[in-house]
Amino acid sequence: KVMELVLQDIDFACENMPENWNNGSPGYMNRWSALALKSRICLFEGTWRKYHGGTNADKWLDEAAKAAREIIDHGGFSLYNTGDPITDYRFSYHQKDLKANPEVIYWKKYVDGMNPHDAHNYWVNAQGGMTRSAIDDYLCTDGLPISLSALYMGDDDIESVFMNRDPRLRQTVLHPDDAGPNHPLNFNKGDVLPYPRLNGMSGGIRNYTGYQVIKFYRDEDMIAGANHNELASIIFGYNEVLLNYAEAKTELGIITQSDLDISINKLRERVGMPYLNLNNVPDDPLHNDMNVSDLLVEVRRERRVELFGDGFRYDDLRRWKLFITECSKPASYQGLRWNDAAISRYTGANVNSSIDPNNGKTYINVFKGTAFDPIKLNDKDYLWPIPTFVLTDNPNLGQNPGW
Repeated sequence: KVMELVLQDIDFACENMPENWNNGSPGYMNRWSALALKSRICLFEGTWRKYHGGTNADKWLDEAAKAAREIIDHGGFSLYNTGDPITDYRFSYHQKDLKANPEVIYWKKYVDGMNPHDAHNYWVNAQGGMTRSAIDDYLCTDGLPISLSALYMGDDDIESVFMNRDPRLRQTVLHPDDAGPNHPLNFNKGDVLPYPRLNGMSGGIRNYTGYQVIKFYRDEDMIAGANHNELASIIFGYNEVLLNYAEAKTELGIITQSDLDISINKLRERVGMPYLNLNNVPDDPLHNDMNVSDLLVEVRRERRVELFGDGFRYDDLRRWKLFITECSKPASYQGLRWNDAAISRYTGANVNSSIDPNNGKTYINVFKGTAFDPIKLNDKDYLWPIPTFVLTDNPNLGQNPGW
């Protein structure tokens, strides 16, 4: 009942909002913003119903695909692409003004002295880091996953991890060679520190996994300091719309090569990666536990890579009913390979490690010795508890299962 009313509301917005308002300035939503929101809402609802049990899942997936296709065919948007596969992907994510970017559908502007933020500290200084699970999902440059590609150089050291990989990896995670003497990570340190720097090491900016995220890193914000960031925030991007379209069509079982060429393959083209071909989809043994088609595995992989850090992964795993499966894998809480060479290289690092039973190798384990070790997840974690004050207002609601 609620979702039917949501659909009515978003359809009304799609039909009645202007296609252009104040020439795309930040803060002005239009018909394309509404359609982007509709594709997001309907994809979530359709896949949640499909994998958690529900009715009319295909109706919602069809609505998601139609909304996305309307933007593709008539919105006039395109991916930012100058023909440089080693910089174009990251460009949209480290600009303070996105008005002229053809990829951005709706965004928020920040101005120091008015409404600055401190997001770069969360990404650069908060000691997080990409997990090995995410690292392993980046394809090799032949278009094959690391489990199948002869180009994969292993993970004995961090430099090998980046070799022959999707260019988006190096635009998302810091390569040691990219942190030179003029890099703002070193701008006020008085000397040049090697990166990555792990928790416990002296000086510099440290992280827990060794894979320091730079996708949202903007030099000027780093130099300006805390609470002076002006990095723009993308609320709706054309890349998400392309991914929504490809996933909805794949879930419906009606995707064509033409559909892939106007969606997934546009994203791959920008970074110089091979096209995804319906007649030659790899069978990645690392994801056999998803219990879906090889094609859907690749569509989901593309979403994870393209939208890394954009805030979708948690909801994606929940709607696919893979939250427990994926989060319980050792790679989901591991980082760099932790061997003798790493121990010698990262002097002073204060990390715990564990052996991955799937390959017998030892990696940094960020959960070991914490309240999250071992992982304790069950089906109740797909939903949050209904707050006590809400139940007090209406006891007839009942509590969510398991809470």
